[in-house]
Amino acid sequence: MKVKKLAQLIALIGVMSPAVAQEQPVSGMQRVEITGSSIKRIAKEGALPVEIISRKQIEEQGIVTAEQLIATLNVNGNGSDNLASNADVTSGAQRGNNGASSANLRGQGADSTLVLLNGRRIATHGMKGSAVDLNSIPLAAVERVEVLKDGASAVYGTDAIGGVINFILRKNYKGLEAQSFIDVAEEAGGEIGRASLTGGWGDLETDGWNVLVTAAHSENKALRGDQRDFVNTFQPNRGVSVDTRGAPHANVFATTLAPTLLSRTGTGPTLPGSSVAYNGISILDLPGGPGCGSIDGMGAYDEKLWDTPSAAYGCAWDTGRAAVLQQPVKNSNALARATFQSGEHQMFIEGVGSRVEVAKRFSPNQISPSASTFGPTSFYPSTGAAYNTVYNALVKQFPGIAANYGLPIAYRWRCMECGNREIETETKAGRILVGADGPLNLFGRRYDYRVGLSRAYSQSDSTLGTGYNYTAALASALGTGKINPFLLPGETQTQEAIDLIRSTSAAGVVLYGGRSILTQFDAALSGEIFKLPAGSVLAAVGTDLRREEYKFNGDVRSLSDRRAILNAPFDDVNALDKVQRYIRAVYAEVLVPVTKSLEVTLAVRRDNYTGFGATTNPKVSFRYQPIPQLLFRGSYNEGFRAPAFNQLFNGLTESPYAGKDLADPAKCPDRRVDSSKPGCEAVTPVTVTGGRRELGPETAKQGSLGVVFEPSSMFSANADLWEIRKENTIDSFNLTTMVANYDLFQDQFIRDAAGNLVVIDQRWINTGERITRGVEVGARLNGKFSTGAVWGVGIDGSRLLEKKSRATVNAPFGESEVGRFVFTGDLGLKWKHSAYVTYKYGNWSGMLQNIYRSGYDDQVLPGVANGLVKPANYERKVDDYSIFHLTATYSGFKNLSLTAGVKNIFDEDPPFAITYDSSTGAGSTWEPRVADPRGRSFTLMATYKFF
Repeated sequence: MKVKKLAQLIALIGVMSPAVAQEQPVSGMQRVEITGSSIKRIAKEGALPVEIISRKQIEEQGIVTAEQLIATLNVNGNGSDNLASNADVTSGAQRGNNGASSANLRGQGADSTLVLLNGRRIATHGMKGSAVDLNSIPLAAVERVEVLKDGASAVYGTDAIGGVINFILRKNYKGLEAQSFIDVAEEAGGEIGRASLTGGWGDLETDGWNVLVTAAHSENKALRGDQRDFVNTFQPNRGVSVDTRGAPHANVFATTLAPTLLSRTGTGPTLPGSSVAYNGISILDLPGGPGCGSIDGMGAYDEKLWDTPSAAYGCAWDTGRAAVLQQPVKNSNALARATFQSGEHQMFIEGVGSRVEVAKRFSPNQISPSASTFGPTSFYPSTGAAYNTVYNALVKQFPGIAANYGLPIAYRWRCMECGNREIETETKAGRILVGADGPLNLFGRRYDYRVGLSRAYSQSDSTLGTGYNYTAALASALGTGKINPFLLPGETQTQEAIDLIRSTSAAGVVLYGGRSILTQFDAALSGEIFKLPAGSVLAAVGTDLRREEYKFNGDVRSLSDRRAILNAPFDDVNALDKVQRYIRAVYAEVLVPVTKSLEVTLAVRRDNYTGFGATTNPKVSFRYQPIPQLLFRGSYNEGFRAPAFNQLFNGLTESPYAGKDLADPAKCPDRRVDSSKPGCEAVTPVTVTGGRRELGPETAKQGSLGVVFEPSSMFSANADLWEIRKENTIDSFNLTTMVANYDLFQDQFIRDAAGNLVVIDQRWINTGERITRGVEVGARLNGKFSTGAVWGVGIDGSRLLEKKSRATVNAPFGESEVGRFVFTGDLGLKWKHSAYVTYKYGNWSGMLQNIYRSGYDDQVLPGVANGLVKPANYERKVDDYSIFHLTATYSGFKNLSLTAGVKNIFDEDPPFAITYDSSTGAGSTWEPRVADPRGRSFTLMATYKFF
């Protein structure tokens, strides 16, 4: 076996995915820059764990968006970073993700994963300003993708904790090529398509210039929850049911806002011999009624699963069926690049632009008597057509309400006629870059320089679509009694009622928008500085000067026209006119060949931020190859993530605590309100949320140790053990957590001179710590048949060994999150792998691929957790998810190449999982952070080269 071949394999493949099982070509002895280092070197000399995915392998898998590509990577976490994970009602940090998809390497979060385009930064998504939107990447123009599985703050600065993804565009392309792609699911919905055109003129070597232009348009059609039968939240026998009584046929409620038909006092009626005060009652579910299931999508509220006996006569509605499992996306992007060659020097100007339109659709709004805006004037009046029907059904079961006849009905109703709620987000992004690179002769030695100046932006605006109504207008319309929330099976609203609802629509109102701008100048110089007996010492120095700007607007309507819109998630308090910061960085890197078998690389970078000051981050790595067949590698590095603009500058929201269930945790040992105990009286402090300008960066210490073994040219294997320790994590905590852990958070409980609790500070703070540890392994085997056909098999896997965190450095670490359900953030799957078989003979080639994701411990609803109910078919463990893809390519036609494929050959549904979130009403019975909801689909790609 040749040493050159092994070194090339290690340098370019590292830990490869099945999409990159074939050997990557290296042009002669040209020095190139590999992601993760600033030193230009012969490609075969590198030793970083870099996964390289070529354009060809991307196409063979039927991948046409960057989001699809990242989802196939084992090293990518399973976070709430894709469009499916944010398709329903969301809260907290997810709320600003409208229309954005992000990468999440090693589960460190989207804001701790650095995404580059041609080795340089691009603007973060305009809405949140903290992570790059993958939808803005022009994948049709990408030549290859390099994924660095290691921390790289010593080279790139902020965000490069989980790793780096570098999308590298085509260069020096000559010809004209058109490509079309279609991906159609066997069941209805969710079609995907793309068309692109690429043209290149001129040759750098012979003409001294090259111009490249690409344009592409892709479209993902919506896939609705009601188009897949695995979306069904009414499965109490498996431990899940819907926790909402906002149903298309309204539930009747008692309320303290005013005397109503169900109760004059706000306490629901009881049955003889029972102390349970029933509330949220549906006449469909009363004895003799037609049943909740008589209306499509409804079912009985499961009071045992939710441990809520008072809801025994309620009906619920399956909110999951209304969400989109695949959000509709339209993506148009273009690239223009002109490169000029003068001797060995290159100068270029490059422009990239994209426009992405995403429509987020989810369940219709519910009207609730608990909202003061929907008070007594909106209750269903005694003059309504359905009043007597409701009264007669209720009084049979609860005779005591007979005296309330004539009082209005308070209810909770899902306004189906209002339509599914829709938020349309348009994001325009672009970057203009000018630069140059080439050799320099300094002090009698040759060096390579690189210099660039760029400006990038991302502008996002979210606009309300259907499903949102002006609150006061809708309340007034409901109070007329013309709109009937108690339609029985087979009944429909009158045209007058429908017109009345439509007249209250708020469609077209801009919800909010944001703009992120990045201006950057960078320069680097690398080359040999002197020789040692073992070889040349290589070094690089550079600078990175950036200005980052961010702007966020809330409601853009004039102050005189800011009418309230029901449940529209305006964010006016966090509006920022314009904030900015400057970053000045210098860095250096040295590669030292200690012996012929051992080389050590040292790197250090110092970043100075306006705001929190300077941070210095070192890195040391080694590559040891005692024999040609065996290589060891490892690294230790420190990294950081600068706080996002909204974490620094969000406005302060002061909210008086309205409940009567909070006792001062410093004065009341059991922290339960009891007015008979001194110090345990109810307190109502002000809670403060928002940004904190004195935040510092999150920091990380991480290390890895790996081995690559290639006993012959036909077989190789690799393994890399890694650990990341994140400190000073930026978190905000809910009130329940802070009260329960008062000793850890007592600095956030602000008191007056007399010692009385007046303020609880819930703003962002640097406080916590997270530990993540795993091992990445791979093996591949290749050979030839006697016929000349080439075959290959391989597997690449990722084993998560540990994932745990603690709220503060003084707190103990919590339970391990490996293989355990969590609502938001990264789902720590224990094992993931991608395996493949490839075959190539003549003009034919093909690939069979297996994607595997291990199961985990599921969510447990309250009734199951406390032993109140034991569902007959309940399984705590979510099943493993394993699907197979098959593709075949034929290139025997003149100028034409065809690739056909079947995704999810065996039509595997996502495994059953209890992802329902009772706090927001979001989620259903599958996990969008793990599975693809489309089922079996058929793909066809045609590429035609005109010249």
